[in-house]
Order: sequence, then structure tokens, then C-alpha cells
Amino acid sequence: MRVNWNFIKMVLLFSIVVFLFAFASVRNTTRQVSQPNIKFIGENNLFITNQTVSKLLIQKQQGVKNVLKETLDLNELEVSLKSNPMIKSAEVYVSVNGTLNAEIEQKTPIARVSTNASYYVDDQGAFMPLSGNYSARVPLVTGNIEKNNLKNIYQVAKKVGEDEFLKKNVIEIHQSDKREIFLRLRRCNFVVKLGTTEFLDKKINNLKVFYKKNLKEKTLDRYSKVNLQFDNQVVCTKI
Repeated sequence: MRVNWNFIKMVLLFSIVVFLFAFASVRNTTRQVSQPNIKFIGENNLFITNQTVSKLLIQKQQGVKNVLKETLDLNELEVSLKSNPMIKSAEVYVSVNGTLNAEIEQKTPIARVSTNASYYVDDQGAFMPLSGNYSARVPLVTGNIEKNNLKNIYQVAKKVGEDEFLKKNVIEIHQSDKREIFLRLRRCNFVVKLGTTEFLDKKINNLKVFYKKNLKEKTLDRYSKVNLQFDNQVVCTKI
């Protein structure tokens, strides 16, 4: 009877591969997780520190250092990180060598509310607490502000952040008791009345035309109030 050595070699090779795979899987499962490696994506200025992120991970898993990989619930760790009001998104994974990695994207503040409570409005229109680690240079928000009703403030602050002229010049957004919006500009004594956020783009364009014309004529300091709430016109009050 002729021995089929090729067949035997294939069986042996397959057996070795299965053994190595099983051995690696068991070893990988029982590998202990090392100290977390935390990476922040995007913004370089840290509102939340590595220590704070590590503490969130530790509190959720009773210490992730020297924990077996198979005992980690990565989804639960991500949910824990995302529950922090300064974190926009989080991805947690374990590398082959047992390193626990957390990639963090912070929220981006676009305005800072300063009333009886102080906090940021983020780029999604949501509440974001102040940070003891870093203070963002964004327009100040004053007046009658409700934390659960930031729609008007968000709409104006978002426009300010997207427009180079406004970003350079607007230092304060004020909302009156009647929910009318006012702006204060850098190096200007007058207040700008937007009224409602309706036709916001048109109002901003009118403000730009007024500002550039009077800047050229050096007459900006003649006014105490610039009213943009009326359609297709700028009504000015002189000092």
C-alpha cells in the first residue's frame, strides 16, 4: 500500500496551525491589560485631562490595570466616557500586546454663558461645563438664558463661529427677557440689535455693509445703537 505523504503533511500542517491559533487565543484572552493609553483627537487644548479619563475607566472597571482582557466590557467603558459632559465621542479597544487604548474627542465650545450660572454652549447646541484645565476664547453670553432652551443663542453663536467678520469682532451675545438678541462688537461703543434670529444672514450682511462704510469714514463712534431688526434697512441711533 502506497503512503500518501502529501496528505499526511497537509494534515500535520493543519494540526499545527489549529494548535497555534488555539494557543494564541487562550494566551490573548488571559493576557492582562496594561495602563490605559489615552489619545485626544482634534482639539489640542485639553478641557479634560488624561488623569480624568483614566479615573473614569478605573471607576467603571474597578481598575483596568492588570485586569484580564476577557473581563473587560469595552462598550461599557465607552458609555462611561461618553457620559462625561466634556466628551463628544470615545472609542475604547485593546491592542494585541494588551494595551488598553481610549481615543477621545472633546466637545467644542462656541459660546460661554455668564449669568447666575456659568457654562459653555457646544457646537451641537448643548450644555458643556467649564474646565479648570483650559478656558476657551469664545463670545460671552449674558441676559435671560435657560440651560434647556439654548436654540437662539446656539444659532447666533454658530453663525459667529463660521463668519470671519463676526468671529473677529463679536465679543458678547445678549438675550433680553423678550428673547431679543443683541451683539456687542470689539472696540465699538454701540450695541447691535438683531431682534429675532429670523433672516439672520440678511441682518449680518446689513451689519457688515454698515460697519465697513463707517469704518472707512471713521464714524463708528458716533452711534449708540444699530438696529437690524427691520427688513432691508439699518436704523442707527446717534450718541
